[in-house]
Amino acid sequence: MEHTYELKNNVLIIYLKGDLIGENNGPELVQIVNDSIHDKVFHCAVDLSEVRYMNSSGIGVLITLLTKYRNHEGEMVLIKPSEKIEKLLLITKLNKIFSIVESREEALKILKA
Repeated sequence: MEHTYELKNNVLIIYLKGDLIGENNGPELVQIVNDSIHDKVFHCAVDLSEVRYMNSSGIGVLITLLTKYRNHEGEMVLIKPSEKIEKLLLITKLNKIFSIVESREEALKILKA
């Protein structure tokens, strides 16, 4: 999996591409989030539009990131999950836990509200 990130309006935006398999990618993503929280950035958007596959460890990583932000009175949203990932979130009922938006602009608007 490839990832990039940027800081926009005090919101960390993480772009993921490929397969989100937690044991391979999790520690690096958690470190990025820990660093952002240390720098007083408490809002995050994760762009899942180019994620093809996610296993249970990948789900665990997303839950870990969300928990870290919420423990600091912050929030995290998911941007435009692919159809396959959206079905997975629906089946696991995680669509009730995560806020899911259609665009980066919508994510920034929600996180700044």
